[in-house]
Amino acid sequence: MTEEELKALEKEVKKLKRVASEWASQLHDLVEDRLPAGYQDLPAIAQSTYEACQAWAQANERLNTLASAANQSGNMPCATSPV
Repeated sequence: MTEEELKALEKEVKKLKRVASEWASQLHDLVEDRLPAGYQDLPAIAQSTYEACQAWAQANERLNTLASAANQSGNMPCATSPV
């Protein structure tokens, strides 16, 4: 994997983390402001939050694995930190 490809994956991981954080914020707002009256919204928001976090976790794991492999093979000039 080239350095450019690794940087693109880092960017994707950051984007997925932002999306997961936005869903978590919606879930938090629901719990803080709209429960118990808004209980019907809970399953959909919780599922979307779970899926966003799962997508981030999978991409982050892929990034960490590829960055580690690149660092061990000497293809990367510097270490890539996990996001």
